[in-house]
Amino acid sequence: MDIPIIADILLIVFVIIFMIVARQLYLRNQRLKNRAQLSMMFTSITHELLTPLTILSASVEHLREKEPKYDLEYELMELNIQRSVRLLQQMLETSKSKNGQLKLLVSNGDVMEYIKQTARCIMPLMQRKGLEFNVSCKPESMMGWIDTDKIDKIIFNLLSNAAKYTNGNNGKISLTAHTNDHFDQVIIEVRDNGCGIPMNRQKHIFEMFYDGEYRRFNTMGNGIGLSLTRDLVYLNGGTIRYSSRENIGTVFTVTLPIGKEAFDPSQIDEKHKININIPQSAIFDHPIHNLLAEEANNQSTKDVDDDAYKILLVEDNNELLMLMRQLLSTKYHVLTASNGVKALELIKDNDLDLIISDVMMPEMDGWELTNKVKTNKDYSHLPIILLTARVQEEDKRKSLLIGADEYMAKPFKMGDLQLRIRNIIENRRRIQSDFTSKSIEDTKRKVDATPSPDHELLKRAIECVQQHIEDSEYNRESFASDMGMSPSSLYNKLRSITGLSVSSFIRDIRMKEACRIANEDPNIRISELAYRVGYKDPKYFATSFKKDIGMQPTEYLEEIRNKTQGGKPNLYLGEIGNFKPIKEFRAI
Repeated sequence: MDIPIIADILLIVFVIIFMIVARQLYLRNQRLKNRAQLSMMFTSITHELLTPLTILSASVEHLREKEPKYDLEYELMELNIQRSVRLLQQMLETSKSKNGQLKLLVSNGDVMEYIKQTARCIMPLMQRKGLEFNVSCKPESMMGWIDTDKIDKIIFNLLSNAAKYTNGNNGKISLTAHTNDHFDQVIIEVRDNGCGIPMNRQKHIFEMFYDGEYRRFNTMGNGIGLSLTRDLVYLNGGTIRYSSRENIGTVFTVTLPIGKEAFDPSQIDEKHKININIPQSAIFDHPIHNLLAEEANNQSTKDVDDDAYKILLVEDNNELLMLMRQLLSTKYHVLTASNGVKALELIKDNDLDLIISDVMMPEMDGWELTNKVKTNKDYSHLPIILLTARVQEEDKRKSLLIGADEYMAKPFKMGDLQLRIRNIIENRRRIQSDFTSKSIEDTKRKVDATPSPDHELLKRAIECVQQHIEDSEYNRESFASDMGMSPSSLYNKLRSITGLSVSSFIRDIRMKEACRIANEDPNIRISELAYRVGYKDPKYFATSFKKDIGMQPTEYLEEIRNKTQGGKPNLYLGEIGNFKPIKEFRAI
């Protein structure tokens, strides 16, 4: 081949290679430029978000001074403001670390005492999860040089990470700190007996935004904590290592220099000493949980009508759970559970009308709970509202396919949730209105005209109560036994069909029978009328009659006498005075 041809080919190849390399360099520079711009924008936005949070915190304090009675609400606000601030600060620290802008400033003081106080500040988190937590330092006291801000973040991230993956049943977490033979290093060890890290995930745990096992264990995470912890350890000139065995536990070991000679003069603060009290404000505490526990213990103290709907709230976020419980308990009887397993126990043991559940929860999530409820003939009628941070269309579709009646994405407004609850109740009321507004005979005729399993059950239930109408001892247990059902199953069925509890259903039949007897014999004595419908105490009968029918029995009988004497035919339930069905008097 001629040399000129070879030269031309080589030149063409060289030009192609040059163009490819130039293109790659250009794209790389563009990526770096875009990344730098995004980093600057990210930092700027984070800073901007801290400002309104500061204003919100100040506003909460101002409201606390003016209206101190809402202490629980203020604590909840402060709790979530502090959480947001801590997350934003971690994001800023991460951004600075990746851009080489993170600086170290060490001061002198009692290193061991500071570590001990810092670790103890996270004790409320451990107590909330039911974990056994121990802190030990050997020696108890030792002077050295540390950057307290960086130590705070390292300890908090390691301990909170251990708490995420350690179960409350016999869960144990410990932090130990000791020094080396030369007293120029501190070794911090965080140990847990949690789920451990799967072997195939261990090499990724320090990667930025790696989501680890958050989804598997239904915990909250952002993939920043361990990545930032490693950067902070390296910034201190230290080392971090770990060992983990699945289903046995994990140990993180951090070694940090504490000798003055380990740091550059520009990193040393000679003017200020370590302040042992700093961790109290630097490490996020959980003062709210004492209030929440007290509030939870007083769940049944709310003054709610006996016939009010009974709602089960299922949510693993304790603060949101207690907030919803507090706001809803003014209108409804409210029970709470932290996951699907506990919810199922409550569903079996209690008479419920509605379930509101989060989707992502430990042990049993909201989808599995919904599926178990909707496939059980005793509970399948219970309406379920699902709450979730998952906003993809396929998640919503899945929720509706397994039987959820409503689906709400987080964050949501409590007013919207209350509206959904009210709509579900109103829909049931419309279906149930035939029973509550008709006489027993009309109800039976309606049942016979449109036979169905529910109508047959209703007819049998009416007949059971009528057969024992004079028996004052006839209660929900006797009624359930006659129906061949458990009290809970009977409650669920009657509530679904009529909107009434078992006791209210019995009372409703008694009241309708009292009205029928009164129409047949307007001159009957009140005491005899009471005894004939199963009331021992005529005064209590009169009180119940007034509550359910809207007037005293004497007024009712007098109105019947006046109407019949005027030549009108006998009137009946719903046609006299201000009568309203029993269900109208419930706290809806």
